[in-house]
Amino acid sequence: MTEESVPAVETAWLTMPDLVEVLGEPLGRVRRLLDDRHLIGSKRTGVFAVPEVFVVDGAPLGSLRGTIIVLQDAGFSDDEVIDWLLADEESIGAAPIEALRRGRKAEVRRVAQTLA
Repeated sequence: MTEESVPAVETAWLTMPDLVEVLGEPLGRVRRLLDDRHLIGSKRTGVFAVPEVFVVDGAPLGSLRGTIIVLQDAGFSDDEVIDWLLADEESIGAAPIEALRRGRKAEVRRVAQTLA
């Protein structure tokens, strides 16, 4: 990806205390959601945080987990997964996270699988 520093999707970043509040879950459960790849985060802002667009209606976006797994299986680091999800993807016509939020899971996963 050539434009890693310029994500197409602008998003706030949720720290662990933010996640506990937004998800309404104790810290241990939030850590389990991260360990089980329902959410993915980064320390790029200096402190571990998750892009806010990965949470919908107080829960991790349901279609995110499988997409994270496909990308990690393709050798992507956590930062690379986040960058890909937030960047415009020409073959999808939008940022993958926007497509996932619109219910286009199969299309996003199909493109993600071609990246291996």
